[in-house]
Amino acid sequence: MENDVLRQGTLFSSLDDEAADALRASMGEATLRRGDTLFHEGDSGDKLYIVVEGKVKLGRTSSDGRENLLAILGPGQMFGELSLFDPGPRSATVSAVTDTSFLSLAHEDLLKWLEGRPDVSRGLLLQLASRLRRANDVAADLVFSDVPGRVAKALLDLADRFGRTADDGVHVHHDLTQEELAQLVGASRETVNKALADFASRGWLRLEPRSVVIMDIERMRRRSR
Repeated sequence: MENDVLRQGTLFSSLDDEAADALRASMGEATLRRGDTLFHEGDSGDKLYIVVEGKVKLGRTSSDGRENLLAILGPGQMFGELSLFDPGPRSATVSAVTDTSFLSLAHEDLLKWLEGRPDVSRGLLLQLASRLRRANDVAADLVFSDVPGRVAKALLDLADRFGRTADDGVHVHHDLTQEELAQLVGASRETVNKALADFASRGWLRLEPRSVVIMDIERMRRRSR
């Protein structure tokens, strides 16, 4: 099962059984309860982490105490990869949104394991490029997209990764509070709640505790552009 989780990520998607077993033997394990923090922004660290089960949030805090969520990650997704090549202070705080388990890989162990595996090295470059592209998209959305558009885009992204299709729509158990959802789109909770209420009144989605049911994907997609 854990090897299958490893292969879900861009970095390790091309692994054969031998390579996956060798990698898994080099990795440590960690678990967090919901609400616990794995590490804080500014902490030192040299490990990459892969989510096996659960969800985590990556966030930053401004000097005046405001919080911004950079990403919500689930099984097969990784974080902390920058520290593998540039060990130093962590650029974000990572906390568990649900009970979560991880695999971890230290800087020195990865460098040894990469020797003779150029496909994985290319995968790592793709992972870093994807992270940079996402950062550029987020910056552009904050400038060019209104709050309802950003809310729609965030919900569709969560639906792609955590959604389950049923007869009444796509059930998205994002496990986020209203405040966390607002932090994810860079807006106030009141403005995000207003956007969600508007979507619900139009019949595009149904609101449920820490989840939504998207009933009109196409209209949500048009609103996210």
